[in-house]
Parts: sequence; C-alpha cells; structure tokens
Amino acid sequence: MPTQPSTLLGLNPEIESRLRRLAESRHQPAESLMRQALEQYVEREERRQQLRQDALAAWTEYQATGQHLTEGEADVWLSRLEAGEDVEPPVPHT
Repeated sequence: MPTQPSTLLGLNPEIESRLRRLAESRHQPAESLMRQALEQYVEREERRQQLRQDALAAWTEYQATGQHLTEGEADVWLSRLEAGEDVEPPVPHT
C-alpha cells in the first residue's frame, strides 16, 4: 500500500501546546485534528472563491444586459423558498 505524502507544518510553540491539550482532551491524535482543520479550511476557501467567481460573473452579466430583480421581488421569492414552496425564480427584467 503506497504511503501518503507528508507535509511538514511548523507551528509556533503556543499553538502547538494548545493543539496537544485539545487533542488529549478529545482522545485524538493532534495530527488528526490538524488534518480535519485543514480540510475544513480548504473546503471553506474553495466555496468562498466560487462565490466570488459567481458574483463577478453575475455582475458582468448585469452590466451587459441590465437584467435584474428588485429587492422586493427577490425577498418574496426567497421567503417562499424558505417556507418550503418549490417555486421558480422570478423572471429578471430591465
């Protein structure tokens, strides 16, 4: 079975001490906690990056077409979704 590549991570002594205490209290290896933290961070940052890209694409499309919804239109639609209704989004207009 091939071994996974290892990454050396230098922590300052205070963080390392806090990590070790937390790992002991959870009865888990510190490496496991670090792995979980890094996975969560990468996933969160990937979602943020995608959100930024989507927002820039929406802004570019708006600038090109002028198509939009008013705040009220969006609010009504989102309220219906929140209430559990399966509704189509409103049609954008200029």
